[in-house]
Amino acid sequence: MFAWEDGRELRLERPHILAWPLVILRAVLVALVIFALMIPLLVLRVLGQDAWGQRIVRFACRTCLRIIGLRIRVIGTPLADDGALVANHSSWLDIFSLHAANSVYFVSKADVEGWPLIGAIAKSAGTVFIERRTSHAGKHKHLFMDRISRAHRLLFFPEGTSTDGRRVLRFRSSLFAAFLETAPQSPIWVQPVTLNYHAPKGDRVDFYGWWGDMGFFEHFVLILSRVRHGHIELVFHTPLNVQDFSCRKDLALGAENAVRAGLTADPS
Repeated sequence: MFAWEDGRELRLERPHILAWPLVILRAVLVALVIFALMIPLLVLRVLGQDAWGQRIVRFACRTCLRIIGLRIRVIGTPLADDGALVANHSSWLDIFSLHAANSVYFVSKADVEGWPLIGAIAKSAGTVFIERRTSHAGKHKHLFMDRISRAHRLLFFPEGTSTDGRRVLRFRSSLFAAFLETAPQSPIWVQPVTLNYHAPKGDRVDFYGWWGDMGFFEHFVLILSRVRHGHIELVFHTPLNVQDFSCRKDLALGAENAVRAGLTADPS
């Protein structure tokens, strides 16, 4: 996985000293919500109650966004059928907003599973960990089809990296192959989703973007320090029937074009 850069030297501003009590309060509340719900979530996973587990994940993400002060606006109808969702990737906030809007299981690169704390949280949320290599396409197919047969809606970021939220990069087609290399008894759908971030008044338009060599902690603190936030707009496009596409590249391009069409030109 590469890190997208646009050539700018962008330094994240430090929160004013008076903002630190708000940062600490919000961080503690977010941590309490996540860790308080991890135990019942793990119990439900063990009992095979995945649907109830995802309700907990949605509740946790919605609550965390409220604590941060971020509103989400949903346009269109989130996928309710078997299949997957694909979206542009701008920030770690994508995970909270997409979980809050629909019951999904994220597809993530394998090394995230070993990250301290974050890996444990991701596993408890039912994340699918994969090696992003074309040679693993066969393994991905069986894994994805197994999840879909269990009514799990998968979600992945085909750009392979996060950007400033002002553009959509070319979609990599490797993960789309898993949906075409099988003969399903019922249609499998891929729904494109566009995330538009509207910055707080007076801030730069890419305020919520997290990319390049930005540190997670610094960006997390910056987001928590804002008294007044903008909002996140999620555009759920018309789902694509996998059977209507002859190859993974065409499917990837169709999803990419839909996501790009929904991107707001100036989200300020």
